[in-house]
Amino acid sequence: MKSKVLHITQMIFSDSSDNVCIEDCNISVGYDAIVLKSGWDEYGIAYGKPTKDVHIRKVHLRAYRGSGLAFGSEMSGGISNIVVEHLNLQNSFTGIGLRTVTGRGGYIKDVFMSDLEMRDIYIAIWATGQWGSHPDDNFDPNALPVVYGITLKDITGTNITIAGEFSGIQESPFTSICLSNISLSITSHAYSPWICSSVSGFSDSVSPEPCSDLQSSHSNSSLACFSLLYFTGQARAGAL
Repeated sequence: MKSKVLHITQMIFSDSSDNVCIEDCNISVGYDAIVLKSGWDEYGIAYGKPTKDVHIRKVHLRAYRGSGLAFGSEMSGGISNIVVEHLNLQNSFTGIGLRTVTGRGGYIKDVFMSDLEMRDIYIAIWATGQWGSHPDDNFDPNALPVVYGITLKDITGTNITIAGEFSGIQESPFTSICLSNISLSITSHAYSPWICSSVSGFSDSVSPEPCSDLQSSHSNSSLACFSLLYFTGQARAGAL
């Protein structure tokens, strides 16, 4: 998908799709600009078709009441192997949003995002396990989603209110969140630049300094980051 300018309240979304490339777009919408999904609760689990092998690059996004780039909250079939690079995000409630809730099942994993520029964003990076409704009462309350192996690196931002909010699920914490070389200029309105619960990860050269949950010194977290760097190199080589 190339060279589109949109000024509507809808979005570009990839649902239960693979081998997707979105590039060279200028999108301005009222809600989410680009969203990746893969099915809703028991129906998505039964269908079992993930969204995977997606490459998003060289895109300008504005999402006034939503996320420039969103994952979920309908992700019961799984979302994985996502490469995002060279994004410009402006005038949005959230720059990057990962959303799920108990009952979804599925996963969001092996996501690599780099070279992002943000301006005039309320929450730069938002990951929550308390978002979304259910299609009916037949969902499985024991179907816990997994959020694992999310790397964000080489990010700059100005006029950001909250650097990051990571609110995982107590029974299924978000793990291996990797932050590297991030510099965000925070407005004076922020009570705290980072908000964290039920999350663990690794960070390096991040300003403002993230919460202690994202400052793990354990090798497992950093190894997960490096494995994603390897995956990204392979994905780029395959795209050439």
